[in-house]
Amino acid sequence: MLSIPQLKILQEVITLAVFVPVALLYLEQGLKLDYAWAGCCMVGAVYFMFRSQR
Repeated sequence: MLSIPQLKILQEVITLAVFVPVALLYLEQGLKLDYAWAGCCMVGAVYFMFRSQR
């Protein structure tokens, strides 16, 4: 069973996974280095939130 913080991180990852392609393709926003850093932070958050599940 997932905890509340894990569910929140999952929500953010799913939201970004949907919104970033929409922003890039439909809204024609440019890709910035800040987006890559934010993505790295989200990957780190997922790692730290779910590492105790192993």
